[in-house]
Amino acid sequence: MIRSAAVLLALVLTACAHSKPDPPIMADLSIPCRIETLTALVGRPGSAVLASEALAKSGARAIRWIRPREAVTMDFREDRLNVQLDRDDVVTHFTCG
Repeated sequence: MIRSAAVLLALVLTACAHSKPDPPIMADLSIPCRIETLTALVGRPGSAVLASEALAKSGARAIRWIRPREAVTMDFREDRLNVQLDRDDVVTHFTCG
């Protein structure tokens, strides 16, 4: 009885060891957010006009303004454009997420 339980356990463990792992979860790259198209907007004051232009050029669906020392959520959204501003509300750089 103990021998057959040991054999059964060995077979189960062997089957588990040779099973294929789940493929890695990849981000959906079909949702665009391109910051390389936004270099001309760096140095401009943050405004509704700039937001509209940045969204159109980047392909993002949402925008988030981030000021110095401002707390922001750590959630990642592939369709969101983050606009980093300095203390005078001038754009310093862009990120996606």
